[in-house]
Amino acid sequence: MSSPPGDAHPVIPPLGQVARIPSVALFLVATFVLEVGISAQFTALGKRVFDISRDELHLGLIGLAEFLPVALLVLLTGAVADRFDRRRVASVALLVEAAFIVALLFEVRNDDATFGPIFLLVVGYSIGRAFLSPAIRAIPATIVPPEMLPRISPLYSGAFQAGLITGPVASGFLYAVDDWIPFALSAVCLTVGAALIPLVRLHPHAIQVEKHDATTGRLTEALQGLKVIRREPLLLGAISLDLFAVLFGGAIALLPAVAEERLGVGSIGFGWLRAAAGIGAAVTTAFLAFRPVQRNVGATLFTVVGVFGVATIVFGLTHNYVVAFVALFVLSAADSVSVFIRSTLVPLVTPNEVRGRVGAVENVFIGASNELGAFESGVVGKALGAGPAIVVGGVATLGIVLVWPLLFPAIRRLDRFPFHHSLRATSPAAGS
Repeated sequence: MSSPPGDAHPVIPPLGQVARIPSVALFLVATFVLEVGISAQFTALGKRVFDISRDELHLGLIGLAEFLPVALLVLLTGAVADRFDRRRVASVALLVEAAFIVALLFEVRNDDATFGPIFLLVVGYSIGRAFLSPAIRAIPATIVPPEMLPRISPLYSGAFQAGLITGPVASGFLYAVDDWIPFALSAVCLTVGAALIPLVRLHPHAIQVEKHDATTGRLTEALQGLKVIRREPLLLGAISLDLFAVLFGGAIALLPAVAEERLGVGSIGFGWLRAAAGIGAAVTTAFLAFRPVQRNVGATLFTVVGVFGVATIVFGLTHNYVVAFVALFVLSAADSVSVFIRSTLVPLVTPNEVRGRVGAVENVFIGASNELGAFESGVVGKALGAGPAIVVGGVATLGIVLVWPLLFPAIRRLDRFPFHHSLRATSPAAGS
């Protein structure tokens, strides 16, 4: 199903029509399995590191270890995702990540485990994840035509969030049995995902563009993602908003310290707190699957980021478990709307032949907001304590929301998603 190039606002197909596409269903299953594994490992790792060191700074250093490979390899990972079959790139990256997590399993189960080897192993699996992210995030836009993106985005986010709920809860219970078991679950899930991803079939419009992909100098090719983002205000504004808003609002990174020191709960209570983020996002994503944002896109984006900042402040101030759970639910719900808008907007204004390179640069921005944000939270948490650090981050996020509409008026004025960008970018002429 496609729309004529002159139609800037094609009709969005029904949700059921998109969900029944075999490759969509297979990709959603793979996404769920992968996120169960990744979030189970992330939850257990934060708990184990804090059990070993009792130091918020070490929680931040884990974020730094996850961010460094993403930033240092950005020119290579994006070019690889565009030059080779993204499904195979993702599969190999997952196997690399699984291998390092197995090694991490043997390290954390030692009673005399220390932070140094754990840090190095996190850098190792993050190398695999640096190649995984731009490849796998470009896949949804290549298995459906452009007008289906507002439907597949919440489906993809829903599968992701379902895994984000299941993984931490399972990790909390498994960690209570033995601290190495969540890492074993993670390695198995990543291996299963590596087997499923290559089975996904691409839509003909994506294959057509790939055949016309031009060959240029390696450095010029690698830098193309940066050039595309710099030229397009919608891309630069949306991605940088996520970077700075979440960079300062890194409440999740300090969750192990908050759970134990402020809320007084163990691994199971901590696992449910970690899952609260996934529950809030999953509920919102399910709503977006049936009622996707179609009007006032820019204003909605700024509003939900503001809600994210307010909920972060509430989470940082409270000593009550229920209030903390609700705050995490709300901030993740707001973040999921932001993710929906960005994940729909970015592929629409990015030509398919450079989506991997743009995705790699976007991955640095997202990594900076999440992993580098975790490092920032750890440093501030070391200086001020976990609660005050989270409050400061929430206030900074609100400041970003006030400034960004002035810096990026194109986003502030954005009413509908620009489907016409994608229709031009994916036409045969665009690749010739």
